Amino acid sequence: MLHLKKTAGLALSVALLAGGSALAQQRTLVFNTDTSDPAPRAAFDQLIADFEAENPDIDVVVNMFDHEGYKTAIRNFLTADSPDLANWYAGNRMAPFVNAGQFMDVSDVWESAGLNESLASARASMTIDDKQWGVPYTYYQWGIYYNKDVYAQVGAEVPANWDEFIANCALFKEAGIDCLTTGTSALWPGAGIFDYMNLRTNGYEFHMALTAGEVAWTDQRVRDTFAQWARLVEPGYVTENHAAIDWQDAATLLVQGRAANYVMGNFAVATFMDGGMTEDNLGFMPFPEITPGIPRAEDAPTDTVHIPAGAKNVEDAKLFLAFLGRADTQTRLNAALGQLPVNNQSEVGDDPYLTAGFAMLSDAYALAQFFDRDAPAEMAKIGMEGFQEFMVRPENLEDILQRLEAARQRIYN
Repeated sequence: MLHLKKTAGLALSVALLAGGSALAQQRTLVFNTDTSDPAPRAAFDQLIADFEAENPDIDVVVNMFDHEGYKTAIRNFLTADSPDLANWYAGNRMAPFVNAGQFMDVSDVWESAGLNESLASARASMTIDDKQWGVPYTYYQWGIYYNKDVYAQVGAEVPANWDEFIANCALFKEAGIDCLTTGTSALWPGAGIFDYMNLRTNGYEFHMALTAGEVAWTDQRVRDTFAQWARLVEPGYVTENHAAIDWQDAATLLVQGRAANYVMGNFAVATFMDGGMTEDNLGFMPFPEITPGIPRAEDAPTDTVHIPAGAKNVEDAKLFLAFLGRADTQTRLNAALGQLPVNNQSEVGDDPYLTAGFAMLSDAYALAQFFDRDAPAEMAKIGMEGFQEFMVRPENLEDILQRLEAARQRIYN
């Protein structure tokens, strides 16, 4: 450089200074995430590229973790080396971090970006102490998938409420068809049934209080839930050997017309279709009303992004959350994920099950996250074992409730 002509050297010096100034203006946003599977990773790569294109002065640095490792890592990095953004989950799963002061209140983002309206269905699951603590970006529906051919075979109509559902069950049993199938060898499918039984019997607030350990399992309202569930179990309307089969085995029963209904998440549609079902004979409906007048809440496991309390670049982190909450952003992101956008102004493709799920969830009163997300891991396991036992031996209900209550008193204290 010393051998360059003065003018050239001056020009180079100006260029270097300009480059240095540009580098100085480049702001860094650190994002810790567990979206490490191929499809989510590709979707997030594009999400970040879109954000950086709109904000060329921001450089998003991604730290990628595997799913299981992330569960431990987040507890460490929120305390020791905080990023500016972090993936997590809604509802009771985020509560420990909020209560420990490790997630930042982002109510101002919800207000300024209009998210209180566009993300209305998920607002309750993102709210603690009347404040919002992150932004949800994707979820998927649970509900009842049913075999239309079997319904036509016995002359059953899609039920408007639980009484009608149970009346249909009698028709299916008479025809030698399981009214409801499930495979609980892995326990979690039974939790989906319990969630809906309790949400429809007692409502969202009660269900959240129960999974948060604030209500005794021996409470009469819990007994009311199991009383409604017993109307399905005691007459033998559920696949008899459900405890010995997995969820794919149960899906086969629906495909073959040996079962009429299946409480399951939308991820099962591919399995139904691979088995030979089509849009002509695979139907979807929300879980029917049990207690009249209770606002309709749904199971919709929801992925979220939060700003840790120790974030260094809060301003740009909030800019990212506002971007993430936008309808167009969620449309693009969820098209890549194959799931549903939370923003009720977003668009979904022509898949009839995604379309039905989007309409159902966008209009929901509130969203539960699924029993094994809403309850602590140990309580979830004991609870799901109890649900499985109840569906096999409903006469054991009192012992099951006493066992769950003893676990509640131990685990939450």
